[in-house]
Amino acid sequence: MRIAILAALPGELKPLVRNWDRVASPTRGISIWIKTTEEDEYIAVCGGMGTAAAIRSFAAAEHIGTLDMVLSVGWAGALNEAMQPGHCYIASEVIDSLTGERYTLTNGNRKQRLVTTPHVADESEKVRLHSTYGAVLVDMEAAAIARLAHIREIPVSCFKAVSDGRGANLPNLNPFIDEHGQLRMLPFLAHVALRPQYWGSLLYLGKTSSIAAKALARTIEKFLEEKDVDRTNRTGAM
Repeated sequence: MRIAILAALPGELKPLVRNWDRVASPTRGISIWIKTTEEDEYIAVCGGMGTAAAIRSFAAAEHIGTLDMVLSVGWAGALNEAMQPGHCYIASEVIDSLTGERYTLTNGNRKQRLVTTPHVADESEKVRLHSTYGAVLVDMEAAAIARLAHIREIPVSCFKAVSDGRGANLPNLNPFIDEHGQLRMLPFLAHVALRPQYWGSLLYLGKTSSIAAKALARTIEKFLEEKDVDRTNRTGAM
């Protein structure tokens, strides 16, 4: 079985792919790691933030071979207080905020909606998304990945670990995301260097993001022991 694990940023995958083989990518901004076992081939790809980057990541994984399963993974923002920073959650439904498309991942009674937006959501946007969609998590890639998986009739699960809590006071990252979905780090650091009101929250974000990436890796590794998409999506647990 060939399983694609698609994320946005290398930091999201770092604890998972620590001992995997790094593969050269022909496309700028895309990183690929592969792990092969007797039965399976795991392809981890990160290609940047946003829909276009997610589509490129999916294509990069497919270029290696026909996919049998897809996992949309990475960091997400919390839309209510129940979603705790550093914890990993499994979405039951993914909603595209631009098109209104909904991708139901399970027919069970569990409701843990994730909404995908074209930009990093600030505090006021999080309030609106929660109110409008009844979603508890927000990201920038899952809807695109769910759409491609559904078109191809490939089983898909969505594992998201919370990096920033519901009331996180963070600077606007959107002006610093380039056309490849990468954060332009030097201009961003220059921007926040003059705004000490964000220093504490950014340090906290770094801490929770690291914890979240480790929780994400543990969740994925546990899932790969059985690879039961239906049960995982239905129960929200391994």
